[in-house]
Amino acid sequence: MDHLVCFLPGTLAYGYLHGMPEDHLELAKRLLRTCVATYNQSATGLSPEITHFNVAEDSPRDFYVKKGDAHCILRPETVESLFYLYRITKDPLYRTWGRQIFEAFQKHTRLPHAGYAPVQDVNALPVSHKGKMESFWMAETLKYFYLLFSDQAAAKFDLKKWVFNSEAHPFPIPTSEADISILNQAYTLTYLS
Repeated sequence: MDHLVCFLPGTLAYGYLHGMPEDHLELAKRLLRTCVATYNQSATGLSPEITHFNVAEDSPRDFYVKKGDAHCILRPETVESLFYLYRITKDPLYRTWGRQIFEAFQKHTRLPHAGYAPVQDVNALPVSHKGKMESFWMAETLKYFYLLFSDQAAAKFDLKKWVFNSEAHPFPIPTSEADISILNQAYTLTYLS
């Protein structure tokens, strides 16, 4: 399972909020539990890029990670889903999980003088950093942490009135024909001229 898949619990929960059946929310909760488990089962508390499921019933662990998949590049998808599930259910468990993940990022990815860096292997201590800080760390991951923990900031974005795109930018949901007309005009001016 790629870490990128961990956006799906948030999407399912958001769909539930907008009228999809309750089983979407229940599936979102179960999937998010799996995503968080990929963090909890590593030595650092960080999720690897790709996790493989152990299908053998006698296996002592639910997951295993191949050496080439063990890196963590500070992805936002699980934190995004924690934000959505917390805002929709108000279950403090999602903030608890978010705090654990945030603390793992602080402990293992923060550099001594400035910035954050990816971890080469989430199961190797002490950690080795590799590569560069991706722009999505600040643009998405930290934004979703902020929205998860700040009731005041999140209150500005009622999830019944706002949608976040795949880069975590908020957009108002059009609620009238006039709103839709304005958006269509903006699209026409921007992309079709």
